Amino acid sequence: MNYTYIVKCKDGSLYTGWTNNIEKRIADHNSGRGAKYTRSRGPVTLVHLETFNTKEEAMSREAQIKRMDRKKKLQLIKSAQCP
Repeated sequence: MNYTYIVKCKDGSLYTGWTNNIEKRIADHNSGRGAKYTRSRGPVTLVHLETFNTKEEAMSREAQIKRMDRKKKLQLIKSAQCP
């Protein structure tokens, strides 16, 4: 499986990425081995996750989410959560 995700950093910033191993990616972000953007903003909390069959689908969705402004990202996160 391939995943597109959004994590929230301790300073409130949001980071979007894709991976085929979500547990390892979150562990990497929290240990400081994650993306350069989150190294100074860890630890992170997973706030949104989407599953895809192919890497290309996950990467395409990541690009769509990265183009969203913060307000739209927050709406996406809120709409995906269970009541």
